[in-house]
Parts: sequence; C-alpha cells; structure tokens
Amino acid sequence: MSKKRILSSPPMGWNSWDCYGAAVNEEQLLGNAEYMAKHLKAYGWEYIVCDIQWSEPTASGNDYHPFIELCMDAYSRLIPAPNRFPSSAGGKGFRPIADKIHAMGLKFGIHIMRGIPRQAVHRNTKLLGTDKTAREIAGSYSVCPWNTDMYGVDTQKDGAQAYYDSLFSLYAEWGVDFVKVDDIANTEFLPSNPYSARAEIEMIRKALDNCGRDMVLSLSPGPAPVNEAQHLSDHADMWRMTGDFWDRWDKLYEMFDLCEKWYRSVGKGGFPDCDMLPLGRLCKNAPYCGAQNRYSNFTSDEQQTMLTLWSVFRSPLMLGGELRENDARTNALLQNPEVLYVNQHGKDPHPVSVADSNIRLWTSHGEHSERFFAVFNVSDEPCTVTLQTEIEGLRECTALRDLWARQDFSKTTADFSCTLRPHASALYQLK
Repeated sequence: MSKKRILSSPPMGWNSWDCYGAAVNEEQLLGNAEYMAKHLKAYGWEYIVCDIQWSEPTASGNDYHPFIELCMDAYSRLIPAPNRFPSSAGGKGFRPIADKIHAMGLKFGIHIMRGIPRQAVHRNTKLLGTDKTAREIAGSYSVCPWNTDMYGVDTQKDGAQAYYDSLFSLYAEWGVDFVKVDDIANTEFLPSNPYSARAEIEMIRKALDNCGRDMVLSLSPGPAPVNEAQHLSDHADMWRMTGDFWDRWDKLYEMFDLCEKWYRSVGKGGFPDCDMLPLGRLCKNAPYCGAQNRYSNFTSDEQQTMLTLWSVFRSPLMLGGELRENDARTNALLQNPEVLYVNQHGKDPHPVSVADSNIRLWTSHGEHSERFFAVFNVSDEPCTVTLQTEIEGLRECTALRDLWARQDFSKTTADFSCTLRPHASALYQLK
C-alpha cells in the first residue's frame, strides 16, 4: 500500500454548496472555475469542488428529495446526472469537466456520501472486482438521518473493500483531485458513538492510497470528536470541527472555542476544518439559513474577522459564494497575499490568554522566523486592546506591519494598543 502523503499547507478553493446547494450544474461549475483561474488562482486558490447529489436529476436547492432515483452505473457506483452535467453522457462521468478545469491550471473535487446507494442494495446490483453484491455488503442499520441516498458499508463483509476500491478507481479515471466524504466524521444516527464510521474511514483511506492518483481526503460533517484527532490525522487531510457554518455571528463566535480545542492538531498530518467561507452571493436557488439569493449577512468587520481566524488557525479555505458575483470588497479579502501567507505557511498557531474575555489573541510563526499575531474583539462594543508581554518580541520590536492594510508603522513605546470596532479584528507581523 502507498503511504498517505502529508500536505504542507491547507487546501484553498471553492465549493458549490453555499450558493447552489444540491443543484449545481456544469455551467455553474465551469463558470466559477473560469473566474477563479482569472481572478484568484494567482493568490493560491485552486480547488473547484462539486458538492452533494450530483447524481440526482431533479435536485433544486439545499433540501434533498427523499428516496429519489439517482443515476448509477452497472456496478452500484453513482454517476453524474447528464441533464445537469451534459458532458458526462455516454459513460464519460466527470472526466470532461475535470479536463477543462485542469486546463485552467486548477484542480477538481467531488462530494460523496459514506456508503453504498440504497437503490443498489434494494436491486442487489453487482460490484466491480468481487462476486459479492450490493446487498451483501450493506450495513442496513447504518443510515444518515438527514439524507436518504445511502446505507453504510458493513466493513466486516467480503466485498466491502472491493466496493470502495472501485469507487476511487473510477474517481481516478475521472481525474478527481479532492474528495469530500460526508456522514463520516460524525455519524449522527448514533449519538452514543459519533465516530462509528472509523472502519469505513480506514477502508476509504486504503482505497484512495491504492487508486493511483493523489487526492485530498476531506471528512464531514462535524463536530469530529477531538479525542479521535490522531486517527483523523492518520487517515484524512482535513476534517470538520463543526456542523455547517453559515453567515451568522453566533456561529463565528463559537468557532473561537472550537479552534482552541483543535489547534494542537493543525498540520500534524492534516488540518482541522472550520468549514466553508460564506462570502459573496449565497443560496441562489432557495432560502437556506437566511434569505434566498442574498449577499453574505456578515458585516465587513465580521468577514475580515472570519478570514483572520481561518488564516491564523490555518484552516482550509473553501469559498462558498457564487464567485462571478463577487464585489470589490470580497475580492480584496481573497486577494491579500500577506494574510494568505499566514494561512499557507504559518507554524505553531495557538491562542494566547488575556484577562479581558472580550478579546481573543492568537499568534503563529512563519517559515522564515516571522512572528504574527491576530487580535479579535468578540464583544458588541468597541474595545481598546493593550499588549506588552503577551506576544514574544512585541515589547522589543520597533515596528509592526498591518497585514490587512499591507502597511508598516513605527512602534515607539514598549506596549502596543489598538482600538477595534465590535466583532472586528487585526492581523500584524512583528518587524
């Protein structure tokens, strides 16, 4: 078996869920890819990920159609719905789309649900590479409480590994670079054992390692169990720390505590994932966690705070909005190379204790001994922050660089003060 590669930096890209739900189509995927290639690729953004239910012909928004007929091949493997992805017709699958995205200098990803299609089990269809059938490997007791497409796989059954091997062999043929597996980091059907899919994670890792193509493995949804951090690091490249994250301050406020629980695992085999960035135009097809076709409900300060936390913590960065409708403010957040450097090349991110509970403070180092720190006002009122010894070297340094403003300024006293608006933040480098 080949060995899992270790990513040096968290992945950066775009995922279709926040703007198109389960209903994204070929034009929308390629349109966002073209925008990324033209406006964002130079800053490190590279993945275009097609989220859930691409095999469902009638998908229309963020809500799923229960027990719907899915497009499937003769070996129990879901394939793209050709009415939504016309280039997939004739057994081509996602290969034509992947080829176009690769030609733009980008990478292509897909979402899958853990397990085997229920319709394959009910019809007892064939599996590739074994004489066993879908019904013989299904764990019919293992179901997702929020989506009816799949049964879990019974990892004790002969043929189970062959099924997962056949999936990743197909994805390799399609040219897939990133696979987001859902209903697996936290299997919500069994609250007493949220990590009940441990053995399926191991099977998926084995199938991926032997498929002949490098792919990023992302596990969802959260909250992944913190006590399984080593297993997650051993088998996945990124894993969700939380349930779905949306453009609400309470969700962002909660993320500070989650990052404090997970920072010790950052870069130690993989990256804990704060989830997608709900920036720009969201929920194009239907209202979901807010109005339909809205611009992000986060204020400008909250958007910068989100990017600052994701960057200093070194979370994967996956954009959720329709990129082609980005405004100048959104693009300014996404095209700041100094902030993105902290995300991609920071070392040892960790929180620093401060007396004021309204302030959160994080620090990290760069790969060339740079020292960074981020300050957050999580209160609903303006706040002045004064620091002196909390950050190593701050007292002695004579200048700082504001990474969002991309400007240096002199520091003439031993301490350092800044005033932040409610829910605002700042990110600095010691000079």
